[in-house]
Amino acid sequence: MTDSNLRDLRRAATANTPGAPPTITFPCDYPVKVVGDAAEDFAAVVCQVVARHDSEFDATTLEVVESRNARFQSVRLTMRATGESQLKALFAELKATGRVHMVV
Repeated sequence: MTDSNLRDLRRAATANTPGAPPTITFPCDYPVKVVGDAAEDFAAVVCQVVARHDSEFDATTLEVVESRNARFQSVRLTMRATGESQLKALFAELKATGRVHMVV
């Protein structure tokens, strides 16, 4: 493999340069994974927060996966994202619950 085939990870990708179009086109279906301590009501708390940011959110699409030792849960869902500000507000509110360790 030649050097020309390798991408230099130290340089920003062209999609991330100022003035370039965003990599996400809104509105779109946006997958979200929320990780927190395992609890009976963890998925319900995540649902309540997401529903405040997406009025059309369908909670039946939720998938809850426990970690191998059942200490953590990940809640996977798809929501309708309308813009970057909506996603930032959602992520901030999820973290503000004090129960969420990571939002991906």
